[in-house]
Amino acid sequence: MEKTKLSKKFYLALVIFSLVGQVAWVVENMYLNVFIYKMFHASAQQISLMVGASAVTATVTTLLIGALSDKLGRRKVFICAGYILWGISIWSFSLIRQGLIQGLFFPAVSTLAPVYGLCISLTIGLDCLMTFFGSSANDACFNAWLTDTTDATNRGRAEGINAMMPLMAILVVFGGFMGLDQNLEGSWNVIFTVIGAVVVLLGIAGFFLIEDKTHRCEENSKYFANIFYGFRPSVIKGNYKLYVSLVGFAVFNIAIQIFMPYLILYYNVSLGLTDYVLIMAPAILLAAVFTAIYGRVYDKFGFQKAAIPALALLMGGFVVLYLFKNTALVFIGSLLMMCGYLSGMAVFGALLRDHTPEKKAGMFQGLRIVGQVLIPGIIGPAIGAAVLSGAETIVGDDGTASFIPNENIFLAALIAAAAVWLVLIPLFKMLKKKENPNL
Repeated sequence: MEKTKLSKKFYLALVIFSLVGQVAWVVENMYLNVFIYKMFHASAQQISLMVGASAVTATVTTLLIGALSDKLGRRKVFICAGYILWGISIWSFSLIRQGLIQGLFFPAVSTLAPVYGLCISLTIGLDCLMTFFGSSANDACFNAWLTDTTDATNRGRAEGINAMMPLMAILVVFGGFMGLDQNLEGSWNVIFTVIGAVVVLLGIAGFFLIEDKTHRCEENSKYFANIFYGFRPSVIKGNYKLYVSLVGFAVFNIAIQIFMPYLILYYNVSLGLTDYVLIMAPAILLAAVFTAIYGRVYDKFGFQKAAIPALALLMGGFVVLYLFKNTALVFIGSLLMMCGYLSGMAVFGALLRDHTPEKKAGMFQGLRIVGQVLIPGIIGPAIGAAVLSGAETIVGDDGTASFIPNENIFLAALIAAAAVWLVLIPLFKMLKKKENPNL
């Protein structure tokens, strides 16, 4: 099959919208965890609750907006307007400050516990609102646009670029703000304001960069029916390879979500790596380059030969991170884990796009979020919180206790990653049968 060439404008839009979108998701998936831990002494259970609530919001939003964008035959307006509102909501976190909340609601209290509790609740609520805007723009419509614009000859390469952005975003955010003291309220105001402004500006720029590639289809006109299109038994039966792929993708992401909400806290608090960005930065850069190249393995050799090394790298990283705390070995473990995580996301992402029915990309983005966000976002952090339920604690100057994440999160993630093989083995057989119908 002759490879379809993608334009430079497409790659520019892919890189900046994917990167800035993931920068915004870093705020939700990692920075808010650090924010409520540092500022309000949140527990592992509260962090798990926030991740789970956001996962539910992301899934419902993607189902609703994805189907709507299919019905209207438009992606760009949702992407651009969504990014603008997404950026404003990120800036709004700077308003959740201990002094402001205490002055408004608890002017006479002598203990900070109720103030911290309300601040955490407000953060979780605003996180859900931010997720609504972000999922509308990114999960539902940007990802549907990416599926519309690519095909089976170039998805591995495009997905390789897309998949490396989550860790590149971590590098950008933590590297860009590493000089700020995260124990200070003012530092968080700067972080939320700068990131919010960048996301708003990109939303405006998107009106000039993005070209809609979808067309309104008469079959997509029944909006409310199409919200649940992907859950119909007849649709599942007709696209069973897609659904088995989603199960494998969900288990893969459960393994990631067991440790990811607590990863920065593990580096910073448990290992005492105050300059953990200097350790993460080279690991992230190497993993990003590896993934950008690795996407071509999928295009050339297919899913099976691309998925096995990716999962092996991920599990190898978990083993090293569980067994060792030496800085050099933590770097090696982090590098292996990041390479496996990003390359795994790339090959699973390309596989899902290859099996998404044409002209229905928006309707199926909700299903992708079920596998990538909803199930992992509820189960993964809950497992992590359970593993950390007996973790050591430290008491701050204000008398509030905080938990210390430990290496057991990587052992639990390793077990979950091993379970991915239970899905991959039958999936490999299904894909081979497609290539060789006589098998």
